[in-house]
Amino acid sequence: MTIAIALVGAYVVGSIDFAVIVGRMHGVDIHEIGSGNPGTSNVLRTLGRLPAAMVLLGDTFKGVIGAAIGLMASGVPDLQGQWVFAAGFAAVVGHCYPVFHKFRGGKGVATGFGVLIFTVPLVALIEGVVWAVSARLTKVASISSLIVIVLAIPLAIWQGVEGLSLMWMVLTIVLIVWRHRVNIGRMVKGNEEKVPT
Repeated sequence: MTIAIALVGAYVVGSIDFAVIVGRMHGVDIHEIGSGNPGTSNVLRTLGRLPAAMVLLGDTFKGVIGAAIGLMASGVPDLQGQWVFAAGFAAVVGHCYPVFHKFRGGKGVATGFGVLIFTVPLVALIEGVVWAVSARLTKVASISSLIVIVLAIPLAIWQGVEGLSLMWMVLTIVLIVWRHRVNIGRMVKGNEEKVPT
């Protein structure tokens, strides 16, 4: 029962959409401007760097909190325990399908990154550097996100993530890739949106 409550709690935390909140602070509905995606990249393109930074930090922190809830509920002091990753997955699901916003959420990258910060910080550091370099070179956030997603599993295995923990991580990555399916289609056509430099 405790684990079930923790998973629901992590989902609810993930459902807090900082892009929507920051958009409202600026008098706009983030679903109605730019690409319509409630995420950091759309906020960056439409509202600027500071609002985007606020969204990035908020969405990342949701992943950290979600994983922490799983750790507390498990009762086992293991940052790579299966329930830590399960709760992290629940937080990402909440971000992608938020109960507070008619299940219209973002892509889950920042929240998933927050889970990595909590569970495998060295992997998060490597992923952050790779994302930043890739974004600088390609100017396309979704390409950078997909690159680090592909790298996440081998890096996590290298850091000792295994068993059911690895399964929850794989499910998280599958969800994030699924949420990028429209972006992938645009990339194939060569017309994916670029991020401001």
